[in-house]
Amino acid sequence: MGELARDAVLSRKGLPVPGPGLRIAVPVPSERLQNLVELARTVSGQPVTAINILTEDLQYQVASAGMEPYLCSREDSMCAVGFLSGTSTVLEDASLDPRYSSNPFVDGRRGAVRFYASVPLVSDDGFVLGTLCAGAREPGQLSDRQRQGLEILAAEVVEALTLQHRAGELASALTEAQRSNTLLAEFAGRISHDLRNPLTSILGYVELSQAEARNTSDAKIAQYLDVVAGSGQRMLDMVEDVLAYATVGGDVRPVPLSLTALVGEVLQDLDASLEASSAVVDCDDLSFSADPVQMRVLLQNLIHNSVAYCRPGVPPVIRVTGARRDGSVAVRVIDNGKGISESDRERVLDPLVRLHREGDPPGTGLGLATCARIAAAAGGRLEIGPASGPGTVVTIHLGSDS
Repeated sequence: MGELARDAVLSRKGLPVPGPGLRIAVPVPSERLQNLVELARTVSGQPVTAINILTEDLQYQVASAGMEPYLCSREDSMCAVGFLSGTSTVLEDASLDPRYSSNPFVDGRRGAVRFYASVPLVSDDGFVLGTLCAGAREPGQLSDRQRQGLEILAAEVVEALTLQHRAGELASALTEAQRSNTLLAEFAGRISHDLRNPLTSILGYVELSQAEARNTSDAKIAQYLDVVAGSGQRMLDMVEDVLAYATVGGDVRPVPLSLTALVGEVLQDLDASLEASSAVVDCDDLSFSADPVQMRVLLQNLIHNSVAYCRPGVPPVIRVTGARRDGSVAVRVIDNGKGISESDRERVLDPLVRLHREGDPPGTGLGLATCARIAAAAGGRLEIGPASGPGTVVTIHLGSDS
C-alpha cells in the first residue's frame, strides 16, 4: 500500500488524521488505552511510554504515561524510522545508533533519549498504525521477557483501538437508526392521519347510499355497497392501526394510575364485543405510574385479542393482574383462548405478522407490535407465555420508576 493513502486508511479505522494546515483533534485517551500504556511502563521498567499513531505527515499519542502528549512531524519522529518493518526495535543507547543519533529527540534539540524500544501496532489486515514505545534519558536494557510483554501489550492496544472504532460505528448506526425510525413513524402517522379523514367521509356516504339502496328494486346495488363498505372499513381499521403504531412513544407522560379504573374504561369501550362473546373480565387493583393514553391502548389491544382469539364455543375468561416486586411493576393479561405456540411468541411482536390460523379473525398484525412498542417506550418490555391451561399470558414489565 502506498504511503499516500495512509491517512485515508487511518481515518477508515477511526483514528484522527490532520486536516488543512495539519491541524488535528486528538481525543482524550480512553480508560482502557491509558491502562495499557501504564501497564507498558510497568512491564518495561522505563519512565516513559506512549502509544504513537503515525499519519502521512505527523506523529501523535492516543495515550502516554510519564510525559505530556505531544505532536511532532513524522520527519522528526523516532518511531517513524523503522515502524513499517513490522519488527520490534530495542536500543540500549540511541545516540550510538547512526539511524537515530541525529534525531532531534536524541541529539538535544527536542530531547535526549538514550534507551528506546518500540513495537509496531499491526492491525489484522497488516496495516501498521504506529507503535507502542518506551524510553528513558539513560541507557538501559530490556530482557526477552519484558520485550515479549511489550509485544503482547501492543496486540492489546490494536484490539482496544479496533473495539473503540467499532463501538463508535455502532453508536453512529444506532443514532441513525433511531433517526430513521422517528422519520418513518412521523411519515406513517402523517399519511395515516391524511387517509383517515377521506376514508371516514367515504364510509359516511356509503352508509347513506346503503339506506337509499334498500328502497330500490336492484339487489345488486345494495350488494355492491355492502362490499364497498366492508372493504372501506377494513382499510380504515388498518389506517387506525398504523396511526396508533406510528404515534407510540412520541410523548410519554407518566401519571399515577389505578389498574382497575384503567381496565374499567377499556371495558366500556369494548362493551359491545364483550357482551356479544359473553366474555368475563376480572381485574385486581394496583397503583402504578404510566402514560394513561398509551396504557389504555395497550390494555384495550390485549383484552380485544383475548376476545377475538377465543376458542370456538368457549366464552372468553380474562383476568388482569398487577404486581410490584423490587420496585418494578408487572401487569398481566391472562386468557383461556387459543394460545400462541412457543415458536410464534417472539415473531408475533413484529409489525404486520399474523399467524393465519383457521378461524382467526382478519387483522393487520399491528396490535401486539403496538403493545410491545408501548412497553418499550415506558422503559419496559412485553413478554408472551402460556397460561396454566389453554390460553395465553401477556406480561407487561415496567421499569423501576413505575
